[in-house]
Amino acid sequence: MNTIKLYYDDPYMRAFDAVVTDCVPEGKRYLITLDRTAFYPEGGGQPCDLGRLGSEPVLDVQERNGVIRHTCAHSLTVGVPVHGEIDWARRFDHMQQHSGEHIVSGMLCSAYHCDNVGFHMGADVVTIDYNAEIPWEGVLEIERRANQYIWENHPMKILWPDGDTLAELSYRSKKALDGPVRITEFPGADRCACCGTHVSASAQVGLVKFIGWQKFRSGVRLELLCGKRALDYLAASWQQNSAIGRELSVKPDATCGAVLRLKEELSALKQRCDTLETERFAALAARYENAGHVLLIQPPMEPDAVRRLCDMVAARCGGRCAVFAGQDGAYKYAVIQPGADIRELIKEMNTALNGRGGGRDGFAQGSAACGEADIRTFFGGL
Repeated sequence: MNTIKLYYDDPYMRAFDAVVTDCVPEGKRYLITLDRTAFYPEGGGQPCDLGRLGSEPVLDVQERNGVIRHTCAHSLTVGVPVHGEIDWARRFDHMQQHSGEHIVSGMLCSAYHCDNVGFHMGADVVTIDYNAEIPWEGVLEIERRANQYIWENHPMKILWPDGDTLAELSYRSKKALDGPVRITEFPGADRCACCGTHVSASAQVGLVKFIGWQKFRSGVRLELLCGKRALDYLAASWQQNSAIGRELSVKPDATCGAVLRLKEELSALKQRCDTLETERFAALAARYENAGHVLLIQPPMEPDAVRRLCDMVAARCGGRCAVFAGQDGAYKYAVIQPGADIRELIKEMNTALNGRGGGRDGFAQGSAACGEADIRTFFGGL
């Protein structure tokens, strides 16, 4: 016997009474079937409801061939009435996300003559795939239109059209459907075949906010937040932007310009530092003219700087140059000996100095977890 789906009659139902019709073990858990349920099973990209059956937490809800099974850690007695309560905060969040997705998808598909070919309602964000190249500017325009539609508070409609009516009806669907088809309609925005739970009027979505765009296959993948998720995201973003503004001594609406100026200043400072560093390396390299093998232990530097110093010294010393930059326990190294095969040396060095790295053609670079004394011992007191 199929389970009566109370969530179709009233998606706002938070509690209900039912009778246990079956209870079968599955691993260490139990699959419980009721004659009626308000728990929405996972499906159509929407996660399942959670909550309780009596004192038992409902851990998962799935539908198989019209029968809805509630997963619990303990068994319930067949034939006994049970009181069910759903996690309303989770349910309403799903209703907001699903309804908001309908509104934006209807508008996007209409504007760009495309299809919604993928939908996933995650715990943090809704991901939607469209088979058209929709520009980000176009997405933002649909966001503006969708929010205007939401605030106008349009009523949502649920239709169960007969076969003849359905054949004449224009609606979105990702696949061919057999049997009774449930149509969800936000008049003027979207009409779609859908089995999910939705708000009764658009204003209850609150707002929609796109936060991600990327090319995906032949179209785009968008990330969407609706309702409380969108509000929480925007509030957190405002708080973070305000904190940035305080650090930069500007108002929140001026942080972008302030950051760009700071980037320019940092770029100029980096160029100046690079020039000074190069001059220092050249002077240091000159001290080792024709010195043969050279070992230099330096303060911490970036790997590229370690390589550049080693290269400049190796070009003048006439032998092998090894540069270690860092402090005891953590060094970056570069070893250069033009024209020589140093692979065996580097292998022995990595073993002795707990190092990682390598190279070829007389050059090697990596890191070592050792002390300065260990380095000097390996290189024989250089």
